Amino acid sequence: MQNTPVASLVGEEYEVEVGPVAHGGHCIARTEEGRVLFVRHALPGERVRARVTEGEETSRFLRADAVEILEASKDRIEAPCPFAGPGKCGGCDWQHAKPGAQRRLKGEVIAEQLKRLAGLTPEEAGWDGTVSPAEGDKVPAGEVPQWRTRVQYAIDEFGRPGLRKHRSHEVEVIDHCMIAAEGVSELGIEQRTWEGMASVEAIAASGSQDRQVILTPRPGARLPIVELDKPVSVMRVEEKDGGVHRVHGRPFVRERADERTYRVGSGGFWQVHPKAAQTLMLAVMQGLTPRKGETALDLYCGVGLFAGALADRVGDQGAVLGIESGKRAVEDARHNLADFPRVRIEQGKVESVLPRTGITDVDLIVLDPPRAGAGKQTVKHLASLGARRIAYVACDPAALARDLAYFREGGYRVRTLRAFDLFPMTHHVECVAILEPAEKGR
Repeated sequence: MQNTPVASLVGEEYEVEVGPVAHGGHCIARTEEGRVLFVRHALPGERVRARVTEGEETSRFLRADAVEILEASKDRIEAPCPFAGPGKCGGCDWQHAKPGAQRRLKGEVIAEQLKRLAGLTPEEAGWDGTVSPAEGDKVPAGEVPQWRTRVQYAIDEFGRPGLRKHRSHEVEVIDHCMIAAEGVSELGIEQRTWEGMASVEAIAASGSQDRQVILTPRPGARLPIVELDKPVSVMRVEEKDGGVHRVHGRPFVRERADERTYRVGSGGFWQVHPKAAQTLMLAVMQGLTPRKGETALDLYCGVGLFAGALADRVGDQGAVLGIESGKRAVEDARHNLADFPRVRIEQGKVESVLPRTGITDVDLIVLDPPRAGAGKQTVKHLASLGARRIAYVACDPAALARDLAYFREGGYRVRTLRAFDLFPMTHHVECVAILEPAEKGR
């Protein structure tokens, strides 16, 4: 018996009323027949013509682009970037929205995720509902903050640099990325061809003048001679093991936060926005109020940003344990925190290493997990350690909300929540939640 082929709806157009914003950089709309559309390049309240980009007759929902605006929102502006729009670069989600409107949309997404996945209102989460811009990012409508200190350019088959289209491997060739930091743009990567390369990542440290380029060659291709507009160190990604190896220059860049210098090697994590590390570090320390002599955990610790801030505040009588899975990041963290004898950094996955430490109680916990969150088992373990306060740094509001629900099961409540717009023009947002044992009350 042959299966009847399912008809694709790609290319179909619907005239729709645009509903609320959803997590992921799109809004929700319904066709007259009741089909759910996730529409990009639209804003709530608009009437648009939406063209389907993904989906079939049997799909639960369809993805679509707003290709014609029939009734515009008062929050709509002309996208400043010529490469933003339906079918173009997928790097930004909200170029067509005023900066203040972008932050409101992100706030609505956080509120919706908290309610749906954690059963929390903003008041119950100790959140005033606002998303704060980073220092210097309040720009007039039509202007774009230059914040992205790391840009990974995809290279097309002709060696031309660009960025990927939304949910696609296709390359949108560009000659300038408007959200790239000045230190990235001044390297001139977009002004030359990169024959034989699959990608070129540019890093411009905000804590120093360090500049780095990481080249990923196509299989069998030779490395080009790199002559850029500024001094730069060069690394390459090896085809065999995927490891990053030095070609010339320093194999790391130097960043600054909390009046300390941090070495960040290739593959090591550091916040992309130049103000992000300091902003998040302060929010965490203000929320935790570390005291001399306390013990603390820094989980998913990267190169040691929060571990360093904690160590500085708990002093010689305190102790900090950091856990990080990345080998290079662990080496950097140990180097960065070598002047704190009471700091230990362990390598491995948090869910594997933490039970092996034998730690049964701790005063403070910071966790900054990857986008998927910490998960039920890790949260259950953390809740059993009796910390007086826990700081959860989250780059995904859905993962945060799920984990907050698990923490509630473990006897913790949210004391305060703050949200920061550290990825302007995109749908991404960073949150810091401070938790405490539920019996403490407010």
